[in-house]
Amino acid sequence: MPTHAAIAILRGLIERAFVVTVEFAASLRRHVQCAPQSVAPGSLRTVLDAALAAAPAELRHYVLDDQGHIRKHVAVFINKTMVLNRQKLDQPLASGDTVLVIQALTGG
Repeated sequence: MPTHAAIAILRGLIERAFVVTVEFAASLRRHVQCAPQSVAPGSLRTVLDAALAAAPAELRHYVLDDQGHIRKHVAVFINKTMVLNRQKLDQPLASGDTVLVIQALTGG
């Protein structure tokens, strides 16, 4: 018979298998404290919208501009691949995918 700990571990694995995980890098968490979000699969836009809706309201301003596009100084990665088009966010995401949102460094 499985222990309560084993059941909890299995439940966590199953729950993560049916969601997209959205993580915010430390550079953003320095401005707005936000935990990783587990949201339903969908397009990148719907996943970001769901994650930002669950996070503190001011985080949205750091990530998206007034038109809902990824800001110039923010980079978004899907499974370690950078999203190059900041406006067209219709890439489909499946269960198990991971989105990483970071504040891009610029300068010269």
